[in-house]
Amino acid sequence: MNDASLPPSNGEAVAPVSGAVSEYPVRVELERSEEYSRFMPLIKWLIVLPHYVCLFFLGIGAMFAMIGAFFVVLFTGRYPEGIFKYMVGVMRWQLRVQAYVLLAADTYPPFTMDPDPSYPASFEVDYPADGVARWRPFFAWLVAIPYVIVATLLFYVAAFIHVIAFFTILFTRSYPEGMFNVVENAMRWMHRGSAYGYYLSTEYPPFEWES
Repeated sequence: MNDASLPPSNGEAVAPVSGAVSEYPVRVELERSEEYSRFMPLIKWLIVLPHYVCLFFLGIGAMFAMIGAFFVVLFTGRYPEGIFKYMVGVMRWQLRVQAYVLLAADTYPPFTMDPDPSYPASFEVDYPADGVARWRPFFAWLVAIPYVIVATLLFYVAAFIHVIAFFTILFTRSYPEGMFNVVENAMRWMHRGSAYGYYLSTEYPPFEWES
């Protein structure tokens, strides 16, 4: 029996443990600040250009890495751990840049693919230790299409919200929590859809909204 289902011994109420969403092996978290730099939104798109250059070359590397992963998974049913870490690292870097450009993060993104607990945007994927079905290199991207369509629509909404957030930050130095939550979920859905399409995760992404 799951310990979470047992009544508390001291008679106090215990908040229910969230289900499939919290246990999903692809985790995207953004940390909302109480105050944001008032004028940084004016130049964030410009000063982040070096990151786009890095991501361009990292993306080329990811393309070749995916080709290698395709054949290894096809013949062995295992995702090469080195390639897995590289792909997750590239997506982590991309997430940080997106969070910065969408004004959800005020700290300049680090030039690294490694985890950085101090940065207010995080991306983690559990390695599929039980293996990857050999059909996934052929069909994972196809199965992911319905989810990715919804995620893309959410991302368009997030892009529109970030324009509104630009003015709220400019005048109040605040990113309204409701709008921030939409942006966070849009980025979460996009990266979960991508991770499944790249068969970094073998569990289909949940069609659920996290608050």
